[in-house]
Amino acid sequence: MGALSLLAPIAWRNLWRNPRRTFITLAVVATGVWSILSFDVMFRAIADGSREAALRLLTGEAQVHALGYLDDPDISRRLPAPSGALLASLNGPMVAGWAARVRVPAVGQSEYRTRAVTLVGVDPTAEREVSDVPTEIGAGRYLLGPGDAGVVIGRDLAARLKTRLGKRIIVMAQAADGHLAETGFVIVGLYDNTQGAEDEFVFTGLTPAQSMLGVGADISEISFDAAGTAGLDRALASVKQAAPGADVQSWMTLVPLAYTIESFSQTYTAIWLAIMFVLMAIGIVNTQLMAVFERTREFGLLQALGMRPGLVVLLVSMESALLIGLGVVVGIGLALATVAPFTHGLDLGFLAAGAELAGVGRVLYPRLDLHDTVTYSLIVWGLGIVAALWPAQAAAKASPAAAMAQA
Repeated sequence: MGALSLLAPIAWRNLWRNPRRTFITLAVVATGVWSILSFDVMFRAIADGSREAALRLLTGEAQVHALGYLDDPDISRRLPAPSGALLASLNGPMVAGWAARVRVPAVGQSEYRTRAVTLVGVDPTAEREVSDVPTEIGAGRYLLGPGDAGVVIGRDLAARLKTRLGKRIIVMAQAADGHLAETGFVIVGLYDNTQGAEDEFVFTGLTPAQSMLGVGADISEISFDAAGTAGLDRALASVKQAAPGADVQSWMTLVPLAYTIESFSQTYTAIWLAIMFVLMAIGIVNTQLMAVFERTREFGLLQALGMRPGLVVLLVSMESALLIGLGVVVGIGLALATVAPFTHGLDLGFLAAGAELAGVGRVLYPRLDLHDTVTYSLIVWGLGIVAALWPAQAAAKASPAAAMAQA
């Protein structure tokens, strides 16, 4: 500790003996840290946007289906309304909210056009627990209750069908007995979501959908979110135990694209970290070696005066640690300044259509994660010090005799 307290002020003063070289190294480290953190922030925002866009549309964190429904979402593959152990599990402490639905392939027909859609019968109160669609009504209203016989469709679907709020559309789907059921619904609301969702999903009350399809009280799926303190794994285990004959899947298998984006976001950041560190290491080693070669006489004289080679290594390493640490702090500051203007969201603008095709929302919410910021900063700082050990070892090998000869 005595050596550290003695050498630290000397190391700090040595940094500013050549300000130009110091600022070049600072710029290299700060730019590297800034790019790593910014890269991580953007990939995390994309991953979060993709996950939230999928989960808050209809998926939820997990779903319960009849066996085989995911392979062939036919009305014949349905579940009874939750009761007994399953109902107790869904209403238990492991689950934050759940919603039962009827969900089947259908055809929507207006006065002018016909399109393939998915008919979804919902309980509006329960849907608000697991879906954002009830809050995304751009015109009209959402459904008032499970018995509401109106229909809510996407704005884009309304444009494609050449219809509007207050008009009637015919929805046709295969009923439980095999015949083609069709019912006329009045459009009571238009919702705004991604273009794919707007084109596909048509919402009506759970009871009218069950009546149209002739399934009694049966349903197609149950979507649920895990309680925050319980965790998804424990909630899945609880529901699976309560419904052993059903197919219980998490969002990771239900929305593989969103899961893949989230899984690979950390990998992409690690790859970028490796690339940037190699570039930073080249800059650090080059500048530190230049400094060492220019100070050969100084290091030789220090050893001639009794400083051990190990203390010379410590001195040069402390200089590198202070310099790289300062660069890391500047890099974090630059990253904060870059992210700060977008705390309320980054609208993708003309890129939004392409982002929606990839399952990402129109607006991203970039934010610096404290854990990632500290982790990546410490990695850069630690590896930078390791890279600087080579110049430090070169400094320790300075010959006192050669230094005296140059004196």
